[in-house]
Amino acid sequence: MKYQRLRNEMVTKQIIARGISDPRVLSAMRKVPRHLFVSEAMMDQAYGDYPLPIGEQQTISQPYIVAEMTQALQLTPEDRVLEIGTGSGYQAAILSHIAFRVYTIERIYSLYVRTRKLFDQLRYHNIVTRYSDGTTGWKEESPFDAIIVTAGAPEIPSVLVSQLAVGGRMVIPVGDRHSQDLIKLVRDPHGIHQANLGGCRFVKLIGEHGWRDQ
Repeated sequence: MKYQRLRNEMVTKQIIARGISDPRVLSAMRKVPRHLFVSEAMMDQAYGDYPLPIGEQQTISQPYIVAEMTQALQLTPEDRVLEIGTGSGYQAAILSHIAFRVYTIERIYSLYVRTRKLFDQLRYHNIVTRYSDGTTGWKEESPFDAIIVTAGAPEIPSVLVSQLAVGGRMVIPVGDRHSQDLIKLVRDPHGIHQANLGGCRFVKLIGEHGWRDQ
């Protein structure tokens, strides 16, 4: 009951108050037990208005940025979504309540194993996981209706754009190692259109088509 109350407060004070209005996004964020996606020592901080460390120099994103990125994808119940960077698994869990199927890739094995177990425990059966370099995407399952990248890229990987369906949307942080802009791409029959959703700060997107260093 305590965590349900904290979830409701998080949605009201952090998310609705900042202009997120998609009812499916708000509903998902009221349902997903965010405290289970962090360590036991940090459970009481899980609904705070800030990111938290999850180990391996990675973080669980601030609730508002999760909501903003999810709303920007404009998902429908029939959509197939690719997530680059499973991390804690929280973003994929939110997506799973809205989209038909979520494909998520994680390059750090310990996080991959932990989140796969958690998805199974919580019965998120429409989440498909993969241990790989996410910057190369998931060509066998493409094209995707939406792609979300949860780490900061030096530029938009063209290989991911190529895996986006016509009519598809992508949200990706792009910038330097310290700060990025949240970019939304839409692919239509005439090409790719971009919009800047504002500043953000993510851990680095490491991989063949991201940052090369550790």
